Amino acid sequence: MIEVTAASSTTPADEEAVCQALSSTARPPRPSAVSAALTFGWRGMLKVKHVPEQLLDVTVTPIMFVVMFTYLFGGAVAGSTAEYLNYLLPGILVMSVLFTTIYSGVSLNTDLTKGVVDRFRSLPIPKSAPLIGSLLGDSVRYLIAGVVIVLVGVALGFRPDAGLPGAASALGLVVAFCFGLSWVFTTLGLVLRTPSAVLNGGFMGIFPLTFMSNVFVAPETLPSLLEAFVEVNPISILATASRGLMHGIPVGTEIAISLATAAGLAAIFAPLTVRLYRSRT
Repeated sequence: MIEVTAASSTTPADEEAVCQALSSTARPPRPSAVSAALTFGWRGMLKVKHVPEQLLDVTVTPIMFVVMFTYLFGGAVAGSTAEYLNYLLPGILVMSVLFTTIYSGVSLNTDLTKGVVDRFRSLPIPKSAPLIGSLLGDSVRYLIAGVVIVLVGVALGFRPDAGLPGAASALGLVVAFCFGLSWVFTTLGLVLRTPSAVLNGGFMGIFPLTFMSNVFVAPETLPSLLEAFVEVNPISILATASRGLMHGIPVGTEIAISLATAAGLAAIFAPLTVRLYRSRT
């Protein structure tokens, strides 16, 4: 009752004064598409700052993979853990960052189901800015996951023959590939109804492709039919390119195929994601 009385006591003169005060202030400039996307990318970083548990999947999980696979299977597969680590670590780098891309779709679906995206509709920004910004922020997560893997490998005795430039090149290639792949999972995040469905669907697709690759074992040790599939698996090609860059082996063809695959995925799924996103918002 008090609120109604206070609201009703507002006179036309007061309203006119408010309108005059607003009109006397210059309207702030409309943000550019790049500025808006970077702002939403920074939003993703702030979410990690306030909820550090979100970094568990890019820190603790990769460490567990490297340590367990190296010391459980190194002796059986390669004869020594040191030799297997040199083969395994570039593949684990690929696998860990690939798994992280699934959360791009999960995060987008979460924003949609919780109504966060609806709030963005009132802002004077390009409709696609929150989507692109989110993916840019996720790319930082990919970078963190990759750095963690390399540092853990170095702590365990991994020494890339190509040194720091080779490791940085391999990491850059993996992040570029995963940025293209992330558009697949954002499309999935817009199609499926719940974040858990996106998570389960993403892992159902990425797990078989990862384990039927050369991440863990050399293709020539596999049955002929499986070996043929592994040889053309894009994840195998990316892992081979990462190994070559880290160990100074020429892998120009594999790098070109990996970049072309990433560009192809982005060319197909980025427009589809944007169209679905605009229809939902």
